[in-house]
Amino acid sequence: MRLIPALLAALAVVSTPAFSRARDAVEAHGPALKSQSALVVDQDSGEILLGKNAQSKLPIASLTKLMTAIVMLDAQLDPHEPVTIAKADVDRLRGSHSRLQVGATLTRDELLHLALMASENRAASALASSYPGGREACVMAMNLKAQLLGMSGTRFEDATRLSGRNLSTAEDLAKLVRAAHAHPKIRDYSTSTSLQVKVGRRAMRFGNTNRLTLSSRWDIGLSKTGYIAEAGRCLVMQVTLAERSIIIVLLDSWGKYTRVSDAARIRQWLELASNPPARRSAGLAGRDRVATNQGWSATPG
Repeated sequence: MRLIPALLAALAVVSTPAFSRARDAVEAHGPALKSQSALVVDQDSGEILLGKNAQSKLPIASLTKLMTAIVMLDAQLDPHEPVTIAKADVDRLRGSHSRLQVGATLTRDELLHLALMASENRAASALASSYPGGREACVMAMNLKAQLLGMSGTRFEDATRLSGRNLSTAEDLAKLVRAAHAHPKIRDYSTSTSLQVKVGRRAMRFGNTNRLTLSSRWDIGLSKTGYIAEAGRCLVMQVTLAERSIIIVLLDSWGKYTRVSDAARIRQWLELASNPPARRSAGLAGRDRVATNQGWSATPG
């Protein structure tokens, strides 16, 4: 098939430092996270600072859209080309709501922005349809890119978030975040707080699905949320904490605000770990959850 060599040639391999393997390191105190799977990685060194069930394969919902965005940008398609929302872009599987009506036409760049910032499913679906070769070629490119990035525990079946069989691990998603962060548009679009687009004669404003992007206390370089029933609530971010570039992956958070609370727990843990006297004076050591061999490893660096 001629398409596969062309896709392989178009996909840019993002070089990533090898993750240090700290799973069997000396146990340390870590925050009591509610997410079922979590990973905190130093982006520069690849050091795993905190892991919880980081190799478990789980549904990833709209985190899928990060890979959709990467293959779109790798293909170097015209960002100003008009793309129309079609009936095929309507979610017949889950019946999810969308403000983009069938027949609405936006530029490819606007759809990319909405898919990353507002997690717009029809925007992501229309992007996949506009990919050379259509949806199947787009999903093939996503799986090829995953292989090139060393995401051995990852498999995509669609380009939005609708399939519960879009699976990955926290370790693989940290690699995906690192690769996505290399694209300025993904950094900018995923962290912007709002976007107004003109659809026909109407001006429509969309907001970011990650409420933390509104906070001046967070220095967020990349963000993506996700939710379907099978996946729970998910969140990945690239942030600057304690003067370090950090990648955070949170999967299958059970409550509506749990992923945000877990991110806050990680932030507090890293900031206290970087300042031991403050940690002692805060008296938090007794409240920290002690890491065990049952899914936890933690090395506050």
